[in-house]
Amino acid sequence: MKSPYAKMQSNLSLTDLELLLALVRGRTLGGAAERMKVDTSTVFRAIKRLEKDLGELLFERGRQGYLPTELGRELAGYAERIESQLQEARVAAFKSSSEPSGVLRITTTDTILNGLLLPVLSGFTSAYPKIDLELIVSNAIANLSQRDADVAIRATRKPPEYLVGSKLGTLQSAVFVAKTYLQRFEQAPTLEEMEWIALDESLAEHPSQKWRRQRLPRVVPRFRCNSVLSVAGSVVWGMGAGVAPLFLLKDNPQVGMVDGPLAELETDLWMLAHPDVRHLHRVKLLFEYLKANLSL
Repeated sequence: MKSPYAKMQSNLSLTDLELLLALVRGRTLGGAAERMKVDTSTVFRAIKRLEKDLGELLFERGRQGYLPTELGRELAGYAERIESQLQEARVAAFKSSSEPSGVLRITTTDTILNGLLLPVLSGFTSAYPKIDLELIVSNAIANLSQRDADVAIRATRKPPEYLVGSKLGTLQSAVFVAKTYLQRFEQAPTLEEMEWIALDESLAEHPSQKWRRQRLPRVVPRFRCNSVLSVAGSVVWGMGAGVAPLFLLKDNPQVGMVDGPLAELETDLWMLAHPDVRHLHRVKLLFEYLKANLSL
């Protein structure tokens, strides 16, 4: 009796692997169909045919969509390596005769995107007009393993081991308050006497939260936000004191630094990539450009 692997060797095509990878990344029939530019019934029939040919399930169907089985993940790994090698071949073939091109998908937080990247990316797109950018705002970096993005720009002290990365610089934070807020007091208030703006419980373990609880245990924040960018904006508009990165507020004439930079909150800025895409020319160009032009 033939094993599923014998069938796989004779029947599995590159198109099959491409479709399987699309479903792993898209997680739903609709998501895979959009990536492949076909209808959902085509994806469904193709996966059913593959599973029948192999005699094994490739996906478990659940509330979270189509989750790959062990064999499905293994085959997706082969598909990713083929995809990466094909990209490298294309780069090698056209490196000497054409401009860098293609789509570069970048995932980062709203704080880093608005405070650091957008002022720089306009110059990058001008320098490389054939590179198109997709900007994905998210607090998660696990999506790189699904190749929903090519690179992640993240503030972290310990990058995940399954990603490769390059350090772009060091980030500092401090306590800021608006000058209009301080004008409400006859004498300069202490940190404990100020109204505080802090992150909400969805980010309870954020370093700024831990610092405040240790340094100012009696302070109960009056205002809560679900992003660092929102905390900084609330500070600018005079709602109270808050912790924010220096790159967001240090040059803002409306606010002043009342404590810091805080050594406990110092962290690094990393550009992280899935191992399969680190050699892509456009990924290398982005790192080189950010390293040269980011102002931290």
